[in-house]
Amino acid sequence: MDILINVVLPLSLAIIMLSLGVGLTFADFGRVLRMPKAFAIGAIAQIVLLPIAAYATVRAFGLGAEIAVGVMLISFCPGGVTSNMISRLARGDVALSVSLTAVISLASIVTVPILAAWAVVRFMGSNAPEVSVTDLAIAMFVITTLPVLLGVLFRHFAPGLAIRIDPILTRLATALFILIVVAALAGNWGTFVENLPKLGPALIALNVVLLILGLALARGASLMWDQAKTISIETGVQNATLGVTMAALISGQSEGFSTIALPSAVYGITMYLVAAPFVIWFRNR
Repeated sequence: MDILINVVLPLSLAIIMLSLGVGLTFADFGRVLRMPKAFAIGAIAQIVLLPIAAYATVRAFGLGAEIAVGVMLISFCPGGVTSNMISRLARGDVALSVSLTAVISLASIVTVPILAAWAVVRFMGSNAPEVSVTDLAIAMFVITTLPVLLGVLFRHFAPGLAIRIDPILTRLATALFILIVVAALAGNWGTFVENLPKLGPALIALNVVLLILGLALARGASLMWDQAKTISIETGVQNATLGVTMAALISGQSEGFSTIALPSAVYGITMYLVAAPFVIWFRNR
């Protein structure tokens, strides 16, 4: 299990982020300037509304300290390649989805460590492990930001090869994601079963609220329907692998996944189930 935590987990996240980068071009970042309003609404929904909704959920369901930190962690994570694929299925604005994922994934090197350190102290108090924002930021850069940048550069200098290997990397990223989720659940099965009566409804409720909040915010800002659908999905679908990895970095455990990782692992499953009815509705409207 220590090899899984210390080697396989960070390597898997790096490969997942590399697959994200290979699917990006520099134009995806520049597009932000051409759709500033839609991007700003999407960024506000992800960076501001999402953690607020998660905090309200934690308080409403009375979740324990470590579980509460885990719920907050998943709310700090950006959307991943999954959100881009779901946006495509929902017939949303895929270009906006890709741009949001690209920029917010890079911004997460700053936002996630700071917010994670706050959440640990806020909910765990005197039992909180020592968290170094600098160390978290460095780790985030190595296993998330750097692979994305390398992927973008690879796509820029070898576009033909990048396009050919993109589907392979995507399938590999999906398989690694499933492995991480299953391992996290198996390693904390007793805690998972014990907390499921509260954790399951809490995460499902949070997911539903996020999808609705993102949609309502976008429509309230008079964005086009395809943009509103995308912002809804980007708000409700998160990079669960990053949440599990951050939990491992924060807890410092080398032999097994910590309880903090459970919410990300569970959310990584339930978000697809919750998003499915929304996608069907989006496709048919």
